[in-house]
Amino acid sequence: MIIQWSEDAIAEVKNRFGADAAVWKLVSDSEGCGCSASGVATLWAIDAPAGGDLQAESNSLEVWYEKRQEVFFDDLMRVTYQPEHRAFKLASDGQIYSNRLKLEDKRKADAAK
Repeated sequence: MIIQWSEDAIAEVKNRFGADAAVWKLVSDSEGCGCSASGVATLWAIDAPAGGDLQAESNSLEVWYEKRQEVFFDDLMRVTYQPEHRAFKLASDGQIYSNRLKLEDKRKADAAK
């Protein structure tokens, strides 16, 4: 899996989450969906990958994912930032996963704040 980040997306991630938010996990989040097949693409800021996570090739931020969720995503995807909507977009050549990609901070240090 390859994830390409636009310069605008990288700058906005650092603006919102800080320069130390460099490790991310791509998930198909099905919490509250009722079915694992209807998940929503989400990026979680994490402290470190879990055992067994795979690392995606990336031009900037470190991105990890679970092997079992690989089926939900294309081999090459792009994360861009749309300032007019204040939103991130995850897309591939074949589809748009989200025009309003959710980025969620799951780092333990921030959970106590």
